[in-house]
Amino acid sequence: EKKGGLASVTGKIEFVSQSLQKQFPKDKERPPMARYIPSWEGYDSSLAKKYPLQLITNHHKRRANAQYDNIPWLKELMPQAVVINAGDAKARGIENGDMVRVFNDRGEVRVLAQTTQRLMPGVVILPAGAWYKPDKNGVDHAGSANVLTKHDPSPAGSFPYNSGLVQILKV
Repeated sequence: EKKGGLASVTGKIEFVSQSLQKQFPKDKERPPMARYIPSWEGYDSSLAKKYPLQLITNHHKRRANAQYDNIPWLKELMPQAVVINAGDAKARGIENGDMVRVFNDRGEVRVLAQTTQRLMPGVVILPAGAWYKPDKNGVDHAGSANVLTKHDPSPAGSFPYNSGLVQILKV
């Protein structure tokens, strides 16, 4: 039994993870030595020129994921809206309560805009869990963030559905 050893393969601090090196010898997204790996869709992505806003999909206050999204009085109390920095909104001619298009190469959502100074410029929030309500062209009119997010698993095996790049324009 080792005394004072760490819970690593060698019992020491590992700058190069032997277990990752053994399990994923040539995987560029899980390197054995820690380094910066750019996000699939982030501010430094080439896609950011076309879609300059970083989308985050948080949980909505009035829903538990998609549960309770079909209750009319809750929708009236707190409608689905995309939250956008007031400066970003102004640059696009968007005012609080305007109907906007949130879109990227994957799809389009029509939803109300909620402007705020409390959100970092370049970032928008569209709460997850809204039920999909497409028109005949596939444009969602309920604010379903799933229309806009990537469906490929991350290197760790989870889904990166809480982030992506979008553009927003006033309808």
